[in-house]
Amino acid sequence: MSNTQASVEGSVSPSLTDSGNSNAAGASSQSNTTRVAAKQKTITPRSEVWSHFTKFVSSEGQSKGKCNYCDREFCCDGKKNGTGSLKYHMKQCKKSPTNVLGNSQCQLILPNKGLEGEVGQISTWKFDQEATRNALAQMIVIGEMPFKFVESEGFRKFMYVACPRFRIPSRLTITRDIYQLYLDERAKLKQYLKSSCSRVCLTTDTWTSLQMVNYMCLTVHFIDNDWKLNKKIINFCPISSHKGDAIGMMIENCLLSWAIDKIFTVTVDNASSNDVAVSYLRKNLVLEGVALRMGAVRYVRQSPARLKKFMECVEVEKIDSKKMLCLDVCTRWNSTYLMLDTAQNFERAFERFEEQDTKFKVELELGEGWPTTNDWSSVRNLRDFLEHFYEVTLRVSGTSYVTSNNFFDELTEIDILLQDAQSNVDIDFSVMAMKMKDKYDKYWGDIDKMNMLIFVACVLDPRQKLNYLEFALSEMYNSGKSSEVMQKVKDTLFELFAEYKPPVSSDCGQSSGGKTVFVNDPQQKVKRR
Repeated sequence: MSNTQASVEGSVSPSLTDSGNSNAAGASSQSNTTRVAAKQKTITPRSEVWSHFTKFVSSEGQSKGKCNYCDREFCCDGKKNGTGSLKYHMKQCKKSPTNVLGNSQCQLILPNKGLEGEVGQISTWKFDQEATRNALAQMIVIGEMPFKFVESEGFRKFMYVACPRFRIPSRLTITRDIYQLYLDERAKLKQYLKSSCSRVCLTTDTWTSLQMVNYMCLTVHFIDNDWKLNKKIINFCPISSHKGDAIGMMIENCLLSWAIDKIFTVTVDNASSNDVAVSYLRKNLVLEGVALRMGAVRYVRQSPARLKKFMECVEVEKIDSKKMLCLDVCTRWNSTYLMLDTAQNFERAFERFEEQDTKFKVELELGEGWPTTNDWSSVRNLRDFLEHFYEVTLRVSGTSYVTSNNFFDELTEIDILLQDAQSNVDIDFSVMAMKMKDKYDKYWGDIDKMNMLIFVACVLDPRQKLNYLEFALSEMYNSGKSSEVMQKVKDTLFELFAEYKPPVSSDCGQSSGGKTVFVNDPQQKVKRR
């Protein structure tokens, strides 16, 4: 009995064994499929755009993303499209809360130093793409940076940290922004000139660049309604040539484009072509109204090795000077003064340099010669003489203050200097002064070429007035010439007064103590003395 039971228990039917294996295999396969399916369902998109888009499959079987704010649809197949278009739309979408700030969502800015160092005030701020682009264009102009600066890696990293919402423009876009900035500022200045000043003064100059291109710059000076002196460059352009007609025509075209028709003065240098230009403007517009060459300086500056050896001589002689040798420009006398003013400080260094450089004396003997003790004495005399002209030029060339009332004082000083210099015991110095006096008389010896506004400004200065002008002219000219100039000055004063005097109404009056005082005959002319 026990054997039978053991046999039964120890034997297994083949059918039962196959059926069990089959069921086990099926259960294992089903379990693997379930695990794979579960693993696939747990995959989530990694891109940040899916926080703002809903992914779906269209009826054509394409993978697309739908914006959660404006409902626009974009293709986003991983193998064909990617998420680039979705990212771009996320920055552009006007309904996205990340791109829109309401009036109540401005940020508070704490006090900080302003642009010019002043203490700022608490204010609100919100991001503005157009205002930021305009500020970027101004930064490029003020800093004189290249347009490709906006595409540099450093600037892009900085903007990503400072303002990641700002879409950085390309160099072509910033070029258009800067040109538009110029057009906007030009329109503002044009309107400002029209409403804030009555007459303007012009200064112009031309030169040739290293690329052999002729340029002209035209600057306008005026006093606004608040009695502030203004200086604005209204034109900087290439010009066909330095001829007077070309200059005059370019100035005329510029004034017409700016709608400037009230010209007070035109200031130019003493080039002969400018006389032709001014004559051209008079026809077409209404207009009121010794060179000591230092070969030693040139020799030292010709090579870095010579300059280094010269600086060693300066150190040995213990010469304390922050200035360095500069070359003379034959067409500009003030450069001669600067050259002499600097060179006379290095006299001992030149003497030591002559001993150390054997070629120095030999080469200069072939030209103008090396400087001797007498030459250095002449240098200092000429330097002292030119210093007066240099200081006068600085005083009358100021742009942040009014200078016209000081012109006549400076002219009288120059006239006295030239008269004294002509009687100098040094023949060369005296001849040089005579040539300078001839040049001076070219502008101030002929009454028809004099600018009467120089004398008018002197009369209007309370410190000088008409009596001082009459006295100074009598010292500069003979009695007949001074009387002629004075009469013309008085005529000019009355013409200006007649033009600028306010119209007086015949029925206007003032009430004082119950009495009304009326103006009798407002058209009465001013009697000349």
